[in-house]
Amino acid sequence: MSRLRRVTGRQALKALQRAGFVLIRAKGSHHFMRHPDGRATVVPIHAGETLGPGLFNQILKDAEIERDDFDELL
Repeated sequence: MSRLRRVTGRQALKALQRAGFVLIRAKGSHHFMRHPDGRATVVPIHAGETLGPGLFNQILKDAEIERDDFDELL
């Protein structure tokens, strides 16, 4: 297993959009993303801050995307 890549919220948002997720709403810094098949996740966007490993893993789990697949989307 490879080491976790550190990404910002904006990078994660763009990668999820490439995977087919659509922004359904945003409340403050929290962007709610949904895929047409029903998967959904929330990505916080804070300027210049990287996502913590726990939050990043939760986003991947909610989106049902493997780390390697996510790295390809970046």
